[in-house]
Amino acid sequence: MSNIDAAKAYIAAWNARDPDAVVATLTSEGTYEDPGTGGPIGGDALKGYIGGLLAAFPDLSFELASIADAGPSTVAFQWIMRGTNSGSLNGLPPTNKPIEVPGADFCEVENGKLKSVRGYFDGGAVPRQIGLDIVVQPSEIGPFRFGTSVAVQTGKMQAPEAFSITSLEALNDETAEIVREGSRAALVDMMGMDGFIGATTAKVGLRMVTISAWDDADAPRQVMREGAHAEAMKGMLDGSLAKAGFTSVYVKARVNPYLLRCEACGKMRREPAPGADCDCGAKLPDRLPYW
Repeated sequence: MSNIDAAKAYIAAWNARDPDAVVATLTSEGTYEDPGTGGPIGGDALKGYIGGLLAAFPDLSFELASIADAGPSTVAFQWIMRGTNSGSLNGLPPTNKPIEVPGADFCEVENGKLKSVRGYFDGGAVPRQIGLDIVVQPSEIGPFRFGTSVAVQTGKMQAPEAFSITSLEALNDETAEIVREGSRAALVDMMGMDGFIGATTAKVGLRMVTISAWDDADAPRQVMREGAHAEAMKGMLDGSLAKAGFTSVYVKARVNPYLLRCEACGKMRREPAPGADCDCGAKLPDRLPYW
């Protein structure tokens, strides 16, 4: 088998969407590396990586754009990766959006099998094409730590009467991801609960925080009795997910007047009625939820 034939067999295994077949085209110590692997991987780790891609893009395929010998044991080829995000990617729901990403691989071939594969492509292309934000920021600077947040709103317009706060310090990155998945499931449950107004979650390092707004102070008790949140609390209490944490409910002490800016004159209007006009005569925009 020529070096180019060995590389083509590798591409065909990817297009067969068969992780075992891909690994079988490599030598026993063969490795694969691209911008998403965090370094060279092989064997079961490579199978898991491929399986994750196929779970997110079940129709994943590679069009071979060019291929050539680049040395006595090196093959270089260009490809175009295509697929549809119809499965979960990193715990996120599918967007059902297509991707089309060009890239190139360089393979070292030994006795008809690939000793190493190093792939190059724009690591931000996939998330951008399926509608995900790419946030580049430091993990911490001095006393400041940075992270990500998510908000969910029911559309209710009234001011909250109470807030519930859950804060967990995950054991490690793996359990932090489990907590994040549980938080997403809990928010879906909460959308159907009486008295729920909205919530904001934040992840900063291993600290996971959820602040939820409610119609009254008794309404948050629902999350303790049922659904994904109740299951997640078990993981906190038995120590399998977190090394520290607390829950609490805070009631309203004071809510200042709601202010809405007129887009015509730029002035802020206090407590405007729905559909009201500004003093300048222009129609005010729709009010936004408090939380």
